[in-house]
Amino acid sequence: MNSLLKARLSVDYPNKPGVLRDVQFEIGEGEILGLVGESGSGKSTISLALLRLLEHKGASISGEILFAGRDLLRLRPKEMRQIRGRDIALVLQSPLASLNPALRIGTQMAEAWRAHQSAKIPWKPRALELFERVSLPAEESFLDRYPRQLSVGQAQRVLIAMAVLHKPRLLITDEPTSALDAITQSEILDLFRSLNRELNMAMLFVSHDLLAVASLRPVPALLRAPPLAHDPFIFGVSLPAASPGVLRDEFPLNKFVELSQVNDAEQRRYHAALRGAAERFMIYPV
Repeated sequence: MNSLLKARLSVDYPNKPGVLRDVQFEIGEGEILGLVGESGSGKSTISLALLRLLEHKGASISGEILFAGRDLLRLRPKEMRQIRGRDIALVLQSPLASLNPALRIGTQMAEAWRAHQSAKIPWKPRALELFERVSLPAEESFLDRYPRQLSVGQAQRVLIAMAVLHKPRLLITDEPTSALDAITQSEILDLFRSLNRELNMAMLFVSHDLLAVASLRPVPALLRAPPLAHDPFIFGVSLPAASPGVLRDEFPLNKFVELSQVNDAEQRRYHAALRGAAERFMIYPV
């Protein structure tokens, strides 16, 4: 499988150095990478760093982010804006907070369209096509609604439709199901699987929910929190259908947290669950 994204990241804030240290991972064309970690481990930091959105918070990012052969860390701001939303899209965990409450849904879809398309090309047919695809009313009256008139599940579907408006090559989803009920969560996960197959769209699926990640059958990855170890890390294996797990040598699999070294009972249970999930994913220490 051809590599689409290859990242090696370290992130520092002026008052908090070493938030991430030399985190490395790779995503192939059309591949889903599931990134798992507890709160505070740096999952959302990775998501925002890939799009260089942390710079607005005063953070410094070092290393490299190779996307389709280009190092995103070396692009000018204008070049980066051309990639955000078109080639790499982002779906966040708080759908109602991510939409502008003062603007109608149609206005926000139109703005997302015009960011990368000529104003002469009509946006409405594409928007209604996507609304039908994500199980929203494909009606112009729905475009006239405000975010406050939507349920949380509807708002999340609007964000997904907006994210895939330009058929990105990589979709980053940061806890996209955490605010949803169980039934809606299952429907959204089914939608992600379908979009991955139909568009051959690679995904970085970020979550603390092991079952949600496992349901996507991704290349699994674990991010360990700095308080529990000196170096956060990511690991992964390939999971081809009907074949055993295939180790990727570049990902160190032998750095599981030793549970005896974790004092907090809740943290110990979490890492025990991660280890159990790793075994179900056929991940074997080297």
